[in-house]
Amino acid sequence: MIRYKWLFSVLSLALFSSGFSQNANEILKQADEKLLPESFESYRKLINEEPDGSKKEFIFYSVKKGKDNVAMLYLSPASDKGRATLRKGDNMWLYIPNVGRPIRITSLQSVVGGVFNNSDIMRLDYSVEYNATFNEKTDSQYILDLKAKTTSVAYDKLKMWVDKKSLLVEKVECYAASGTLIKTLEFKEIKDFGNGLVRPAVIETTSPLYKGFRSVLIYSKLKLRKFPNEVFTLDYIPRLGELR
Repeated sequence: MIRYKWLFSVLSLALFSSGFSQNANEILKQADEKLLPESFESYRKLINEEPDGSKKEFIFYSVKKGKDNVAMLYLSPASDKGRATLRKGDNMWLYIPNVGRPIRITSLQSVVGGVFNNSDIMRLDYSVEYNATFNEKTDSQYILDLKAKTTSVAYDKLKMWVDKKSLLVEKVECYAASGTLIKTLEFKEIKDFGNGLVRPAVIETTSPLYKGFRSVLIYSKLKLRKFPNEVFTLDYIPRLGELR
C-alpha cells in the first residue's frame, strides 16, 4: 500500500511539474506575440555608445514573417547604406553591395559592433528557441527561466521578467552555459503603435563583459504587414528597398 502511495505521489508531482512548465511556455508565447507580431515592418535606430562618450548610429528597415523569417535593410550611415541581412531560423546572411553574393554570419557576431549581436538585432520569437519554466511569481511579474532547445542559439539560458497584467517583457538576462552573465536587456518606454500594437519602443543593453559600453535599439513606424515568401530568400536580399 505504501508503495502505491509513493508511486501516486511521484506521478502527481510529475504531472504538476509538466503543467507548471506548460503554463510558463504559454506565457512566453503570449509575451512573444506582444513583442513580435506574426508579420510586420518597422524602422529602427541603433545607437552604440562607447566609454569615451562617442556614439555611432544606424537606421534599419526591418520586416518579419512567421516565427523564423527576418530581413533588415541598412539605411544609414552612408558607409553601410544598401547592406542587408537575412535570417531564416538558425541561418543568417549579410549582403554587401558589389561583393557579389551574401556572406554567412553567426548569431554571436555583430555586424554593427556594440553590445547587441546579430541574434539580438534579428530576434526570433523566444519560444522558438527556448523552453520556459517558472523561477518565481511576484504580485506584478512572472519571472521565467528559459533554457535553449539547441546549442545553436546565442545564449544557453535566459532569465526573463514579464509584467503580469500586460504580458510585456520588462527585462532579460542572458547567460552562457557556464552560468556567466553575458548581458542584460531592458525593455522601456511602452508605446501604442496603433492597430492594437502596444509594446516597448526602446531596448537597452549593457554587459559586464563590455564595461562602459551601451547599445540602444529604438522602434518607430511599426505596423502589421503581410509579405510573400519570396521576400525572405537570398535572391531577394538586394531588392529589400523595393518594399518601402
